[in-house]
Amino acid sequence: MTDQPPPPPTPPERGAAVAVRGLSKRFGNVQAVDHFDLDVPHGSFFGLLGPNGAGKTTSLRMMTGLLRPDAGRVLLGGTDVWEEPEAVMARIGVLPEDLRLFDRLRGRELLTYTGLLRRMDEVEVGRRAGQLLALLDLEGAADEFVVDYSHGMRKKIALAAALLHAPDLLFLDEPFEAVDPVSGRAIRTVLQRFTARGGTVVISSHVMTLVEQLCDHVAIVNAGRVVAAGPRLELAPEGQLEDVFVRLVGGRDVEEEALGWLGSSSD
Repeated sequence: MTDQPPPPPTPPERGAAVAVRGLSKRFGNVQAVDHFDLDVPHGSFFGLLGPNGAGKTTSLRMMTGLLRPDAGRVLLGGTDVWEEPEAVMARIGVLPEDLRLFDRLRGRELLTYTGLLRRMDEVEVGRRAGQLLALLDLEGAADEFVVDYSHGMRKKIALAAALLHAPDLLFLDEPFEAVDPVSGRAIRTVLQRFTARGGTVVISSHVMTLVEQLCDHVAIVNAGRVVAAGPRLELAPEGQLEDVFVRLVGGRDVEEEALGWLGSSSD
């Protein structure tokens, strides 16, 4: 929780894929999100960058209708998440941090079930599922139970389920956490193709190198608020996003003499 007063509200950016104003959420005595404001341009690869506990996951859950805010408003493509939830759900794909999948379904069955829940044509579901399984290198595991998947495979099948209905917007919470390099490359390829064709991606991460490699826009989040946002190259014109991040979230360098005993002989 911050002692600073909230900034004055500003009107949402015209035509923004995601416009968030005054989003707030408290859990008991903890103010997890505190007057969170954000504009995400259409077609951008947008990174929410912040330390653990900054409020990124809570904010994403409220943006996607999974958690009701105490205050504030979220517009996705001009549609209010809480006033027209069915219209919003049809346009977004979500990969949450805590993957809760139907473990006793096989990979292909999981995608079929997901598509039919969305009232998609069964033949089209099968066609798209086959393409996604191939692109994410899951063809060989398509008929295995999800419970037997590795963590990286679970991330990939969850991403396939989020993409199956061809959403306009993807919200991904720590999509690369604990993912091996091979799975990570497959996920990056799919996401880059998605944005290249006009889709918008919002990812939450605390991994600096990942955000620098993938994201063209960045918001730095601390204590439940956006403390800086914009094109990545404008926020860090000399490519030192880590320095900007540390300065804004109040980090400090370790003094040279600190822990000087480490590595020294005990004799």
